[in-house]
Amino acid sequence: MSILDGSSILITGGTGSFGRRFVRTVLGSTDARKIIVYSRDELKQYEMREQFGGDQRLRFFLGDVRDGPRLQRAFDGVDVVVHAAALKQVPAAEYNPFEAVKTNVFGAQNVIDSAIDRGVRRVVALSTDKASSPINLYGATKLVSDKLFVQGNSYAGGKPTRFAVVRYGNVVGSRGSVVPFFLARAQSGVLPITDARMTRFWITLEQGVAFVLSSLERMRGGELFVPKIPSMRVTDLAAAVAPEARLDYIGIRPGEKLHEEMISLDDARRTIDIGDRYVIQPEFDWWGNAHLEGEPVPEGFAYTSDRNDTWLDVSALRAMLDHA
Repeated sequence: MSILDGSSILITGGTGSFGRRFVRTVLGSTDARKIIVYSRDELKQYEMREQFGGDQRLRFFLGDVRDGPRLQRAFDGVDVVVHAAALKQVPAAEYNPFEAVKTNVFGAQNVIDSAIDRGVRRVVALSTDKASSPINLYGATKLVSDKLFVQGNSYAGGKPTRFAVVRYGNVVGSRGSVVPFFLARAQSGVLPITDARMTRFWITLEQGVAFVLSSLERMRGGELFVPKIPSMRVTDLAAAVAPEARLDYIGIRPGEKLHEEMISLDDARRTIDIGDRYVIQPEFDWWGNAHLEGEPVPEGFAYTSDRNDTWLDVSALRAMLDHA
């Protein structure tokens, strides 16, 4: 049985790529009592309602995570929250920093406060590899969000609410990712590449949803879960998408890293290996005896896309794209 069986689940940002796949998976594999899609865009909600054929377990709430009172209303009677709402486009966040802070930081606090006040049992917040040692505003806001959700467990006091975070890399086929961009440019015969050395972590939507669901099952409150996923070279991705295209090297853009990181050297001191994932443990007294069993990572460990043990080649990338 799943902890979601019989539960009322709310997902913020639920009309996005992750939200749609999450809802489809939960509807098909659990006996959830109700799934609430909370988002700002009425057109996307209409399209999603049509896509799922009016399933009676689905509810659609218009609202923004910036709006605390609306979240309080939406969270009434909710058992589980998955927080996927964010402003995540790096250039847009650089150009509109106040807006990114309002959604990614103040929105996170609103989710935490509303979850505690309404007695939500479990909350998982989605993070990003860009939150580890951030160099752009989007990554910085998500790092703050991660810390808010981890420490939200102490704000809960004697309330039953528990918070955890999941952090993973680029998602195959999600809106705004490089794959749709490359596919759109493939017909031109030229693909722009920032740097031939660039590497990224890679995960499918299906894998991301499965990781979030399993983290919901395993969480005790305070964990930051990081999956063991493969890396890819951006040149291999280009070869997988458009093997005949010429590569045009344009240089790294502002706020962009050559290699991504999910666990820094400093965070590694609090990180354990529990098999299929790593767990960054909090540094607070309230963590107590809640530790998951696992092996500490070796001294000097850092989980970066260029020092990964697992790599995708062109054929493996094509297989992932076929199932995206």
